[in-house]
Amino acid sequence: MHITTDIVTARDILRHWRQQGEAIAFVPTMGNLHAGHMALVDRARRHGRRVVVSIFVNPLQFSQGEDFASYPRTLADDQSGLSHNSVDLLFAPTAGEMYPGGHELATQVTVPGLSDILCGAFRPGHFTGVATVVCKLFNIIQPQIALFGEKDYQQLVVIRRMVQDLAMPVEIIGAPTVREPDGLAMSSRNGYLSIEERRLAPHIYQYLLDARAAILAKSSDYAAISQEKMANLRAKGFNPDYFEIRRSADLGLAAPADKELIVLIAARLGRTRLIDNLKVSLGKEPAFT
Repeated sequence: MHITTDIVTARDILRHWRQQGEAIAFVPTMGNLHAGHMALVDRARRHGRRVVVSIFVNPLQFSQGEDFASYPRTLADDQSGLSHNSVDLLFAPTAGEMYPGGHELATQVTVPGLSDILCGAFRPGHFTGVATVVCKLFNIIQPQIALFGEKDYQQLVVIRRMVQDLAMPVEIIGAPTVREPDGLAMSSRNGYLSIEERRLAPHIYQYLLDARAAILAKSSDYAAISQEKMANLRAKGFNPDYFEIRRSADLGLAAPADKELIVLIAARLGRTRLIDNLKVSLGKEPAFT
């Protein structure tokens, strides 16, 4: 596995592979890798001859007061795990390499209409930071394929819109959420949970399942479902940001005629902000993910 922290070296390695006609599949991450990330790497291997992973904790997507300074950085362990998983290139730049003039003054990419709803309403500027860094990584790596987990579904929709609007020659593949045996979506921030919080955290997935069951039972009063689940979350000790039922294609407000839906949740448990979602296809058997 090649490992580099600088853009010039990464481009030299990648240029050689492209000259050989080898398709490049790319998995961007912020590190502290878990089985969900490794599932993305495994899927990337099925789509590209060469697999590239980036590890970069992007300061531009953290708002003031968030956990940028304390976000877990485990580069040595991540490097070992990736080397055993047939990754061809690990690109792990510094903030100075990615933003030589400082991230505050960096050119930014914004996706209107998608960046300020749901998580964007509670984390101002977050999705501009995501779109900016992913755009820059795509320019550096120039992959044919890029893979993102569906756990952060809004991020996936934002990136797909950015790629479409900017005519980027990258196929975006979303991969199903990887879960713990009790249903909790795997996340690098799960390590923040106390023992008691970890016991409570799977209720998030259960409430998603409950909402999907209600929708499949022909309940189209989505506001009532959302209000009930917000109350359930508060009763269990969560501080919910939202519990929403949206169209899965564009995160627009769901109407009774819509057939492809997604239930999304964001809630704080102690100091940990947890997000999750579940798709609902009306008229079809549910595919549990």
